Amino acid sequence: MNRKLIIRLLGAILGIEAAAMVPSFAIALYFGDGDALVLGICILCLAVPGLLLWFLVKSPSSSHLRLKEGFIIVALGWLVLSLGGAVPFYFSGLYPRFEDALFESVSGFTTTGATVLTHFEDFPRGIMFWRGTTHWIGGMGVLVLTLALLPKLTGRTSHLVRAESPGPSLSKLVPHTGTTAKLLYRIYILLTAMEFLALLLCGLSPYDAALHSLSNAGTGGFSNYGSSIAAFQNPAAEAVITLFMFLFGVNFALYYRFLIAGPRDKIRSFFLDEEFRWYFGINIVLILALTALNLSFYQGNLLRSFRYSAFEICSVLSTTGFVTSNFNSWSSASQMLVFFAMWIGASAGSTAGGIKVIRVVLLGKISKRSIQATGQPKKVQVVRLDGKAVEESMLNQITIFAVVYVLLVLAGGLLLSLDAGFAAIDHLSGALTCVSNVGPAFGALSGDFAGYGFFGKLVCCFLMLAGRLELFPMLFLLTRGAWKSH
Repeated sequence: MNRKLIIRLLGAILGIEAAAMVPSFAIALYFGDGDALVLGICILCLAVPGLLLWFLVKSPSSSHLRLKEGFIIVALGWLVLSLGGAVPFYFSGLYPRFEDALFESVSGFTTTGATVLTHFEDFPRGIMFWRGTTHWIGGMGVLVLTLALLPKLTGRTSHLVRAESPGPSLSKLVPHTGTTAKLLYRIYILLTAMEFLALLLCGLSPYDAALHSLSNAGTGGFSNYGSSIAAFQNPAAEAVITLFMFLFGVNFALYYRFLIAGPRDKIRSFFLDEEFRWYFGINIVLILALTALNLSFYQGNLLRSFRYSAFEICSVLSTTGFVTSNFNSWSSASQMLVFFAMWIGASAGSTAGGIKVIRVVLLGKISKRSIQATGQPKKVQVVRLDGKAVEESMLNQITIFAVVYVLLVLAGGLLLSLDAGFAAIDHLSGALTCVSNVGPAFGALSGDFAGYGFFGKLVCCFLMLAGRLELFPMLFLLTRGAWKSH
């Protein structure tokens, strides 16, 4: 195992995290809420060990990175990132127990958006901005950011991106992974800036616009208001956020194709992609279905029903978790539709969580082939995506992923039930929202996860990290093979 390379990468992650905390420190100084000292000390606490690990550990003679090491670096990197992110939460005194601070940090970086806070509207703005920044860092991925800044750190970077990227395959935009990482972040920054400007035009303050743009870009859902987006009572801002929740759920490779396509082919470049067509169609169908189901709840007002239903479907499918209404007060059928959407998620290669549309589509095609094979067992049927045959190895991986995903949600729900006496559906929805990185849950967990104790919060942390890292890097850490030298 290339331990020197792993240690240097972890040092780089700590250094980048310290740098990412600087804007929150500047905001704390500007507003003078009393959190600047804590953030300043935390920056030093992260930057010093990060620099020491980077400069004192000699560069390894070989920068070769195996897939196993890539998985270990990603899993350990996210653990270190989450622990570092929890430091300002804990030392600010706003989170009395470290497991609460760790939960909030993991929820932020994994873009889950679940919280243990029951009241936070009067919290210092620097700390709250750091809370939103964790979403933005975690959305695209800390290793992708590291490779964008330090592209020559290792000779085989595709293993890092493959282990961290949300989706069943690594999609390079250009031949070099480091250059791809830079392109992804340029697109990411551009979309974030566009939403920030749009929210300013809708009348939001620069602070609110910036915080919610960062949170939305990472499809996270942290807000500085207890009622989330409903606090604004601003239909224009809701429409902008709805649009960008959908946009951040699109595979970022399609934005690159859009930018390089000719004027006549820009929109066409999206609809040529089968996953995008399904993602677009699922959004439309679920929005219309939920609008119809909620019509009686909103006293027959079609426009209101559409407004709140469209927002919630885009929020849940993109796994952002912003809310404008309490869906726990909706009918059972409406809640089941939301619960169903939690499983799906958005596109592979986006900042969203969930199983991913491409996997759901291919699982449907695999099921269809199996059903047809019952009557025609000798007929060879090929599963195709975008007109191309999908390799059987890929289909097997997707099937295994789906099985492990369901088992992890069920196991998580069981473990959570050992910690608190909530209803079974509450624990199940809590496990699902953690693994899918959605945020909101049902029943006792609709507002926060404060009802869980130490054990329950650690289970949630593991589920959130496993979901963000596509299950296997975190599960691999639990195996004996992860820690063998060869």
